[in-house]
Amino acid sequence: MLKEKIESKEAGILTYGMTPPKITNTSDKVAEIARKQVERINDLDIDALILYDVQEETDRVEQERPFPYLPTMDPATYSDEYLNQLRVPKIIYRCVGRYSEEQFVNWVKADMEQDRYSVYVGASSSKQEINLELSDAYDLSKRLNNNLTFGGVVIPERHMKKNDEHLRVNHKTQNGCSFFVSQATYNVEASKNFLSDYYYYYTNNGLEMVPILFNLAPCGSEKTLEFMKWLGISIPTWLENDLKYSQDVLDKSLKLSLGIFEEILDFAWEKGIPIGCSVESVSTRKVEIEASVQLVRDIRAMLDKKLNRNVLTSI
Repeated sequence: MLKEKIESKEAGILTYGMTPPKITNTSDKVAEIARKQVERINDLDIDALILYDVQEETDRVEQERPFPYLPTMDPATYSDEYLNQLRVPKIIYRCVGRYSEEQFVNWVKADMEQDRYSVYVGASSSKQEINLELSDAYDLSKRLNNNLTFGGVVIPERHMKKNDEHLRVNHKTQNGCSFFVSQATYNVEASKNFLSDYYYYYTNNGLEMVPILFNLAPCGSEKTLEFMKWLGISIPTWLENDLKYSQDVLDKSLKLSLGIFEEILDFAWEKGIPIGCSVESVSTRKVEIEASVQLVRDIRAMLDKKLNRNVLTSI
């Protein structure tokens, strides 16, 4: 179902994203974490689960990391060994620069008879040492496994400075990316500016737009807010102030996230841009994870309402 939605450039794809457990956990602890996650995710009406491939990124910013970096399990290993009971496809993130060509090829060629999905991420900065280029990852994937559907990362906030994010998307699309996932979205203007240039560039050049999934991540504390900023998430001053001075930061964040996505969705829907949504919690606090689950349900209701309204309008 996910493959058909991606190939048909369908709007309304909804995913949930999470980070694998820390490698310091015992196998029993990992199994316990996985059991709870499977129960939570199987109760959600989503198209896929995203599993992140976390890298340290200390060479990207000089500011001290708000939360200490602890290595996590390989997302593919966690998926294969602990998440077999999930009823939805898994999209495995791959920070391709950390893998040798041999390691990457072995992963690409695994389970070739199965439909598989991935998002390829490049270096976090120009200072980062890499073993494999993104372009090589694209080429190897296309040549070695026809059942591997891969996408890329889009950063609308970068478009505010360089005005070329739509060109980056086109370049990656030409190299095989069939969908994109953004970083956490709090800047509506940046998102709409990118979508506008994306739409007109593709339309004027006779190109077919691919799905863009806008990421939403609830913020439940000032500590989480600082971590989001450290990650490079663009948070407008007015919105940051609203969160900081709110009596209930998490509730305010949920309302803002819903409003942000609804505005982006309306803008894209009018132009026929196939956008969707991916929800995650950047925090491991139970209350913020539960809030992200509620946000998935709210977004699903919003998408269903929009889809039904579109069907009725076209009759």
